Amino acid sequence: MNKRIILTASFFGLTAVVLGAFGAHGLEGKISEDHLETWETAVDYQFYHTVALLFLATFSRAKNSYIRFSFVTFTLGILLFSGSLYLLSTYSITDFGAPTILGPVTPVGGLCFILGWTGLFIATIKNKG
Repeated sequence: MNKRIILTASFFGLTAVVLGAFGAHGLEGKISEDHLETWETAVDYQFYHTVALLFLATFSRAKNSYIRFSFVTFTLGILLFSGSLYLLSTYSITDFGAPTILGPVTPVGGLCFILGWTGLFIATIKNKG
């Protein structure tokens, strides 16, 4: 589990740096300022939850089901929340990811983040260390 969490976090950290740089250098002037801010929000939340995943790796030896739950929900949150914001931000230049479909996906990703933090909270309370 620990290795899986670290590998997942490493991947998300790597892609957050690449996507952040792409947003700053590749999208400037191609999408509106509002959409660029949305892109930056997606990168920020991807980074925040990448760090949270790395923190989970320190608990993963406890074999706590809540840690696994947090791992899954943080991962889903990044994919759904940040992923939908990336697509929504670039819809004007890609025509991919219709806002009517992706708009409702973003809050589901946000809910996953909330559930992940709740799982970490419960795992900490139940930890006998």
